[in-house]
Amino acid sequence: MTEHQPAFGKTLPAAHGAAGRRGSAESGFWHRPDWMNLVSDVVIVLALVGLSFAAVKAVLRLPVFSLQELVVTSSLNRVTRAQIEYAANSSMRGNFFTVDLEGARKAFENLPWVRRAQLLRRWPGAIEVFLEEHEAVAYWRSTDSGDTRLVNSHGEMFDAASNADMPVFSGPADAGLVMIERRKYFDALLKPMGRRVLALTLSGRQAWQLKLDDGMILELGTDEDKASLERRLSRFVAAWPQLQERAGKKIAVADLRYPSGFAVRMMDGEQRKGVQ
Repeated sequence: MTEHQPAFGKTLPAAHGAAGRRGSAESGFWHRPDWMNLVSDVVIVLALVGLSFAAVKAVLRLPVFSLQELVVTSSLNRVTRAQIEYAANSSMRGNFFTVDLEGARKAFENLPWVRRAQLLRRWPGAIEVFLEEHEAVAYWRSTDSGDTRLVNSHGEMFDAASNADMPVFSGPADAGLVMIERRKYFDALLKPMGRRVLALTLSGRQAWQLKLDDGMILELGTDEDKASLERRLSRFVAAWPQLQERAGKKIAVADLRYPSGFAVRMMDGEQRKGVQ
């Protein structure tokens, strides 16, 4: 009689697999207290951070931190109180902590005579404002449009109203600082004549023209080097007393571009060349 294998003999591996699954499940996230504690701690910390941030924002917006004072720390000659109030009222929103200082700075720098603005918070409720004003040294007349602007001591152009007695510059837009320096230089050379530069023009070919305060125009030509300009103008200044005696008339234009002399045109149109 043949013995038969037990019917349940082949189910042993399946029973072993079920036990493995139970062991795997017991070793998962929900059966790891250390992992659960870590995650819960992280969630709590994030919640506290969020609540703290919201609380800080709420506190910073309380009326107790409202802006109470605007302190101007610079001495001003051009910018008016009304202009300062306008810039402040149009740009300063919020309280001591939330006011946009960068936006306010730009608003102040848009005022006509303001070159630079700096704003600082001063506890408990003040904003300090420092304004650097433009120092106008000349008018700038565009050769294209004829529009007139102002030139400050840094050679920068800006828009503002002025009736000051200043020279008029015309030339390339980036030549402001060079023209300031040359105007001072030319005035020093013209001092023996008792004249000063009323208008200074630098052409696109880098040729210089001077209009003096008596209306006379000096054509200096290009400046290959600074010495060449000085030589031409100094030669004319040295000859000025003798030239006045010989001419006996008012000079309209003096052309100093000749290698060893100059030519002049009188107010009546008469021309004289080769004056040494």
